[in-house]
Amino acid sequence: MFFALTSDQQAFAATVREFVADRFDLDAVRAVVEDPDGDGHPLTLWKGLADQGALAVLVPEEHDGLGLGLLDAQVVARELGAAVAPGPWTTTVLAAEALRLAGSPAQQAAWLPALAAGETVGTVALRGEAGSWDGRSGRGITVDASGERLSGTASPVDYPGVAGLFVVAATDAEGAPGLYLVEAGAQGLSVRDQRTYDGTARVGAVELADTPGELLSGGTLSGGEAVGAVTARGAVLTAADLVGVAREALTRTVDYDRDRKQFGVPVGSFQAIKHTMADLHVGVTMAEHAVLFAAHALDSGETGDPATDIAVAVAKAKASDAAWAATGAMIQFFGGIGFTWEHEAHFFYKRARRRAPLFGSADEHRERLAALTID
Repeated sequence: MFFALTSDQQAFAATVREFVADRFDLDAVRAVVEDPDGDGHPLTLWKGLADQGALAVLVPEEHDGLGLGLLDAQVVARELGAAVAPGPWTTTVLAAEALRLAGSPAQQAAWLPALAAGETVGTVALRGEAGSWDGRSGRGITVDASGERLSGTASPVDYPGVAGLFVVAATDAEGAPGLYLVEAGAQGLSVRDQRTYDGTARVGAVELADTPGELLSGGTLSGGEAVGAVTARGAVLTAADLVGVAREALTRTVDYDRDRKQFGVPVGSFQAIKHTMADLHVGVTMAEHAVLFAAHALDSGETGDPATDIAVAVAKAKASDAAWAATGAMIQFFGGIGFTWEHEAHFFYKRARRRAPLFGSADEHRERLAALTID
């Protein structure tokens, strides 16, 4: 079977790519990176993404969205990764997905139009402070006997400081997991800033102390299925971001080593560099196709289908590995300038390093693959 993006999806990707290149280049990224006390949420970029429909990509048409699938959303994630663009796009899209999958019609009507238009920033708090990537262990958020009050800590959470809506994974008094809505400014909600070496992001711990929350219910999924579905989509969108980082890092490195000369010839002609670049190209290409297939599997498969789980695990593991390898090579093969603060290589390197473990590291997903295929 020949599997590739449609012409519409390719055009959508080109639109996002051209907008970011024109309106938010690496100089703009540097301004965010070098302002660690800022909120990391450039409104020029945010408004442009909203105007392009990038925030509405997964929102149903009846709620002012585009009504597209994860295969379309991952092209946006890939372009934002390639541009090392800051901002809460991924978290907002995931919050909207949680509402689409698990929310009641009333909950969807209350929040989805605002998320699609960029009027509200969303984020997801799916992992307890000492928990595993899929929420199976560790101290997280719990719900009291009333089912309406949440307590505990979730960490790390992207962009909690600018979020207007939090989608929180929590377990009730009987140990059953579910997704809950918590509004910014709610009683007992606080955000503890967590410094990160990746200057293209802002991260924090979300602390809840008897905080009012509303269970997402009445949708097609509930409980653990909803938590698992949102986590899987987060893994695929993060993987797409990582392959965008990897491909751009590799492209910039190849272009540089074609022109840089040593001993009177381009360094790219040296056998050791040529072989490394060829291996990296193969790895990044395999990761790109794995992400495409995983997005397609989630769009068309059933929640909890082992084949879909395998596709997600393969995509996230390959994307994490490819991004680590390509950005590490970028530092090395740019030579004496590659490790300096003045060069942009560290933007790609640090983004890859921070995002690779999100929604499961490569090792965790390989363990998941072993469990699905051997156990």
